[in-house]
Amino acid sequence: MYESADLKKGLKIEIDGAPYVITQFQFVKPGKGQALYKCRLKNMVNGSQFDRTFRSGEKFNEANLEQFEMEYLYFDGDSYCFMNTSTYNQEFLTADQVGEAKDLLKENILCQVLFFDGKAIGITLPNFIDLRIVKSDPWAKGDTASGSTKPATLETGYVLQVPPFVEEGELIRIDTRTGEYSERVKG
Repeated sequence: MYESADLKKGLKIEIDGAPYVITQFQFVKPGKGQALYKCRLKNMVNGSQFDRTFRSGEKFNEANLEQFEMEYLYFDGDSYCFMNTSTYNQEFLTADQVGEAKDLLKENILCQVLFFDGKAIGITLPNFIDLRIVKSDPWAKGDTASGSTKPATLETGYVLQVPPFVEEGELIRIDTRTGEYSERVKG
């Protein structure tokens, strides 16, 4: 059980039976009266956001969240299949639940799947994922007019900007938090 004094950015609480994460937080102490806690809340199931002000002394339940390491298996046209690596149970998530992570999902990648009251609601990819470039324009040495990056298409279909020296067929490391090129991977 949390009190309003425990509120901070990133805290996950339950309001009206749904899990919310605090995305913005501001403490306000007026000259008279109770302290106020202004929060921007994001629903962790459907993604809706709203602002809400709480007074000091209010109580909140901790969101009943669990996270399990699961392996991405396949996409069947409607949903993404993940398998729990310890129990071998399979869970299916919709494209909305997977979100932008679907651009970097490759079969057999291990990720964290978030559950609320026993139901899968979203995933978190590892910070870095290695993927192969399947299409990229060749680089002409001395060509600086086109800028210092060029577009590259990855094996998942995701397109990102890479340095000009990175070639088609190479394995590169992508930072999943930003979706940007990090480095080349040897091997």
